[in-house]
This record gives sequence, structure tokens and C-alpha cells, in this order.
Amino acid sequence: MKAIQLQSPGGLDRLKLVQLPDPAAPGVGEIQVRVHASSLNYHDLGVVLGKPGVADGLVPMADGAGVVTAVGSGVTEFQPGDHVVSCFFPTWQAGRALLADFVTVPGDGIDGFARELVNAPTTSFTLAPKGYTHEEAATLTTAGLTAWRALVIDAGLQAGDTVLVLGTGGVSIFALQMALSMGARVIATTSSAAKEQQLRDMGASAVINYRDNPQWGDEVLKLTGGRGADIVVEVGGPSTLPQSIRACRIGGHIALMGVLTGFKGDIPTVELMRKQQTLQGLIVGSRQDQQDMVRALENFDWKPVIDSSYPLEKIADAFEHQKAGRHFGKVCLSF
Repeated sequence: MKAIQLQSPGGLDRLKLVQLPDPAAPGVGEIQVRVHASSLNYHDLGVVLGKPGVADGLVPMADGAGVVTAVGSGVTEFQPGDHVVSCFFPTWQAGRALLADFVTVPGDGIDGFARELVNAPTTSFTLAPKGYTHEEAATLTTAGLTAWRALVIDAGLQAGDTVLVLGTGGVSIFALQMALSMGARVIATTSSAAKEQQLRDMGASAVINYRDNPQWGDEVLKLTGGRGADIVVEVGGPSTLPQSIRACRIGGHIALMGVLTGFKGDIPTVELMRKQQTLQGLIVGSRQDQQDMVRALENFDWKPVIDSSYPLEKIADAFEHQKAGRHFGKVCLSF
């Protein structure tokens, strides 16, 4: 089978297309999946650029979607022909978060989905939403579930809420689509005039250019009559968090899942305390969360936004496109 391996010490020029032996028949409690698509996340980019401790020869990519080709003994949940999508944390089945590292995450602590065939326990996959292409399904593992958990599980999104999303990456676009489907109002930020129109076309009630308005938190307050956003989907990290705190209402919820602007910085803790906001960090979600999300997605009339798709052997080009920040929605691999 074709696969991509990352050679130490990492870097886009160290992503190598190789031929690996096809896996044997799946064992007890396992399924074999013919992988047809993956999608890129900034977590994957960090891994391939040389995250410390990543094994030489690692197969990257946390997201994977495809078709079950065989099942091992004792498997009743899946059957050959089922369309499935991978889980970010294969060992986190349900309940509260118990993981704070990536040791069990495909494409980081273990081999991922930049390969054509995978044998894995049934607990490593869920069914994909009916009617989704493999590329659309592959966007759910990381970005889709992160947005779902941020809005629905942690923040308890209600119809009539105002949600603030930052930028036009995968999590933010998912959050916009989900929030609108549940009756919320969405305000978005971007630095691109072209993307501003795309966000409006998707249903954002207001779009703020954060380059023209560096104090965009104040602009959110103006747009909401001084109240602020009920929920902020914070993907930027330390450089954007102060403005997110400013933009969020008293008693509001800030879902922090991004490090796009770095790993540490100053936080206006007094304002956070004074406004009695909830600042909650999160990393994706459990398998049960993903199953719940899949059921919900089958009732919505929209699909994930795919910016572009690359063949497996062009994985470095896909990451270059992602690094440049030109994408709107998800960048995928299709093979």
C-alpha cells in the first residue's frame, strides 16, 4: 500500500511517499479500513514540521475516512462496506476528559491515516454521516468535533445566542455553520476582504476585519449593544485572547482550543474575573461525542466546506497551502 512517512527531524521536505506491506486480516475486535481521505489540521502541521519526540518514520495525519473492507472476529458494530471516520482519541470513549497528551492520537503518538489501509480496534472509528463524501467525513475527526464540543457540550449553545468565531479555518467555519443551524447569531473576524464576503454569504450577521480594527473586541460590544457575545470560539491563543475576553459578555463562555499566535502571553485576568466569564480549554472530544455529532449532522442541510483537495503524494503542497493561510474551510487529502 501507499503511505507517507515523516523522516526525522521533520519538515515538509521530509515527508516521503513509500510502499508498505498491506496489513494482515484484522484481529479480534478490529476492522480493516480502506482510507480514502484525510484533512489537514494545525496539529498535523506542528507534527510534520518537527514536533519534539515524534518517531522517525511516523505515518502522519489524525483524520481518516474510508470504507470498512473486513472485520475481525467478535465485531458486530461494523460490517464490510460501512463508511467510517476515525476518532482523535481512540482510548477516550465517553465521559469527562482524562487525557492531556497526544500519546494515543493517530498521526502523533501512533501512526496515522496518510496510508491506504489501516487495521484498528472498532473503538477507533465511528460511522460517517449518511450522504457525506469521504473528504467531507474526514473533516469531522478534529475540526468538526472540536467545534461541536465547544458550542454544544461545553457552552450549551441555545437558540438566540450570539457566537463569535475567529478567522476562516476549519474549526471556525464549522462553528459558524453549527451555530446558525441551531438558531444562533454569528459574528466573525477575518483579515481578508474576499473572505469577508464569503462569511457574509454563509450567514454571518457581521464581519470584522481585525487588521483594520485591532481592538475588535470593542467592535463586538458595539454590534451587540454593549452586551457582548455569549460564546467565543477562541482559536488564536495568547495574542487574541485579550480581545476575546473584551468581546465576551458578562457570564459568557470562551472556548479556548487554539495556539495560532503562540503558546504563552499576557492575559487580562482582572477583566476575565470581573466579567465572571468561563474560560475553558479543550482538545477535540470523545468517541461518544463524535457519535452524537454525526447523528446531529445528518439532520442539518449543510455540508463541511472543502477549500481544496490534494492527492496523497502532494501532501507537502497541501501543507504549504495551509501554512500560507489562503484556505477557507478545510484542506483535504484524497486518495
